Amino acid sequence: MRRSNFKRCLLASFIVFIASSLVSGAEGITLISKDQLKEELAKPDLIVIDVRASHDWNSSEWKIAGARRESPTETKEWMTKYPRDKTIVLYCA
Repeated sequence: MRRSNFKRCLLASFIVFIASSLVSGAEGITLISKDQLKEELAKPDLIVIDVRASHDWNSSEWKIAGARRESPTETKEWMTKYPRDKTIVLYCA
């Protein structure tokens, strides 16, 4: 069971990396810590996207307040709906 969750998280992380590269050309990608994210959460130009699988999202008691859930397998469909002038944080918990 743990191995399956690891594989899903690894896959989601890879998809997030690829999606981010497509949108910003890779030069705009910055990794941040959870503490850095906590400091940014109050900013109005921040969009937080949770890319966990839907069953992981639905069953989780841990979610970032205000985060939007998007499918990691449908990045082409949703990446363009977010404004480019916003700071977008993708995460897989």
